[in-house]
Amino acid sequence: MSIKKAALSFFLILSIHSFSQKFVENKGIERTEPKTSYLDSIKKTFVKDKMASCVDSLWMKELANLDLYNDISDDVKNINIDEKVDYEMSTEVLKKRLKAMDAKSPFNIEYNEGLENIIKSFLKNRKKSFERLMAISEYYFPIFEEAFAKQNVPLEIKYLAIVESALNPKAVSRMGATGLWQFMYQTGKQYNLKIDSYIDERSDPLKASEAAAQYMANMYAIFGDWDLVLASYNSGPGNVAKAIRRSGGQQNYWNIRKNLPQETQGYVPAFLATMYIYEYHKELGIRPDRAIIKHFATDTIMIKKQMSFAQISDLLDIPVTQLQVLNPSYKLNVVPFYEDQSHFLRLPKDKIAIFASNEDKIYAYAQREVDGRERPFQTTKAIVATDTLNYNQQQVRLPKTKYYKVRRGDNLSEIASKYDVTVADLKKWNRIRGNTVARGKSLKIHTSETVVRMVKKEPLKNNSPLEIKTDKQQIAVSGAKTDNEEKTKKSIKTDVLLVAPIANYVVQKGDNLSAIAKKHNISVAEIKEWNHLADNAIQLGTSLQVAKNEAVAKEESTPTTTLENVEYIVKKGDNLGNIAKKFGTSLDDLKLWNNLQDINIALGSTLIVAKSEVAIVDKTMANTFKKKERLTSVSKKEALSYYVKKGDSLYSIAKKYPGVTISDIKKWNGISGEDLKPGMKLKING
Repeated sequence: MSIKKAALSFFLILSIHSFSQKFVENKGIERTEPKTSYLDSIKKTFVKDKMASCVDSLWMKELANLDLYNDISDDVKNINIDEKVDYEMSTEVLKKRLKAMDAKSPFNIEYNEGLENIIKSFLKNRKKSFERLMAISEYYFPIFEEAFAKQNVPLEIKYLAIVESALNPKAVSRMGATGLWQFMYQTGKQYNLKIDSYIDERSDPLKASEAAAQYMANMYAIFGDWDLVLASYNSGPGNVAKAIRRSGGQQNYWNIRKNLPQETQGYVPAFLATMYIYEYHKELGIRPDRAIIKHFATDTIMIKKQMSFAQISDLLDIPVTQLQVLNPSYKLNVVPFYEDQSHFLRLPKDKIAIFASNEDKIYAYAQREVDGRERPFQTTKAIVATDTLNYNQQQVRLPKTKYYKVRRGDNLSEIASKYDVTVADLKKWNRIRGNTVARGKSLKIHTSETVVRMVKKEPLKNNSPLEIKTDKQQIAVSGAKTDNEEKTKKSIKTDVLLVAPIANYVVQKGDNLSAIAKKHNISVAEIKEWNHLADNAIQLGTSLQVAKNEAVAKEESTPTTTLENVEYIVKKGDNLGNIAKKFGTSLDDLKLWNNLQDINIALGSTLIVAKSEVAIVDKTMANTFKKKERLTSVSKKEALSYYVKKGDSLYSIAKKYPGVTISDIKKWNGISGEDLKPGMKLKING
């Protein structure tokens, strides 16, 4: 008994010690809130109403699926009503049901073997398709019935949309017929359906249904028979009129059927077969799939500023696919804004509530993105000489890690497109093997942001002029770093060669050398000389020197040199091997200079890729500056030869010869690319 008590006491003491240690550790952890973006800050202030549920992703997929449209279109075109179909069905029961349908419908529904064959063919080959179509029709049929009731058109014509488009508002035939009711371009225009670069109202369920109802009413006024109205909808009233003439004036569809175009011969039977399957689907063993949303569970809101589906998706947390299905008339996934016309966005009612409650914030977000876009003929104020006295402009690409929580209906392709990354990178960053991702999973996304910042220059003592610093292309050269040990070893008194302030100009869109030279009262030749340009081509954003450097020598001292780090920002696709080859260094040197344990490098990180010697010139050298310049100009006439060694690059060779650039070596030797081969002889004119 005493042993048990002792063991229990020991366990309690150990638990208290462990708990207190964890408490202390947790207390010491400093939790930092992640920085929120402008979009997140907008959404945090949203007032959210919990109303209707979001549309299921499977239902969205069905609405956007063109497979059903292609299958049914092929069936109607290639149907042969005289071909026997092996399917067990009672003919007597079929006759009785068709008679009951005829009593309730203005169509001439009578039994014939051709109609029976089509019904059997649909039940044998398209039973699953009708289960899916019946789910989708719960959204569209109320729209059709409302439009037909206004024009006093039979409500049964709603089944015609299944034969025409398989209830897909984005369906387009080989002839260009578009939308749920498959209007041709000219017919759509005739019935006042707007078609422009942004909008195609042939795909708008409401407006296209109203146009279809008007067309049916007009055709009935001509033919006085609804079967012939359907035939004219498929082949045109002219072909129906020809078939009546060729049939000796007969006006029953089944009597003139053989004189109609081949596709129209199976068109009305396919419509009647579809109506029969819908009316008796329970008796036929067809169970409709579940429809997650009905038309009355959605609503519209007028848009007062142009917005893209991507912006709406980000703000309201609604998939772009759902927006496309609910708003199929917007061709470019953009809701435009015209001064003289109103445009509406259809959303689930819960999203309408969020939009209406936060309208000002949503439009402010859209306007902010518009203001951030590049404008045509946009000019930016150039950096003048007085600005460069105090500040340096730096354009830095900073790495940034974002996190995205997977929502219902998302897939890897859409997420990658949203953040402008590849699916392969997305899989690599999150260790995903397949092509699916679980809902609710938080995905890590590596991106980068370009930041332009003005860095204040450190003032020099005694108001002395500025020290020269240059950077070429994407290589940022850091300031000279000298070890303390080197300073103690070299106690020789030296003074740095200083220069007068340099005026820089950042190349703007539309600039050329001639315009820049005229603006700064200098010549094109001077700009090319000061910036080592081989031709007149200049890149947007390049910083050009637009004033002459004037050397100012100080006290006499002994010339020395110091090492300067050459830095490089890692870009997409880089690895240590190709960076080492590019700058003519070894992998071991790169690892040593950057304290790397292995060959892995992060996108956007800065690496030291070379150590270059920078001369610290004394007064004696300054006095002989002009003499050296003359000697250099003479020596340029006599070309030197250099044989490429293993590991050499154009950059490393150019550094061996002061005043020689990579473009110079390329020009002197007729080189277009970057590749060099060991043993190659290069001409150095200087």
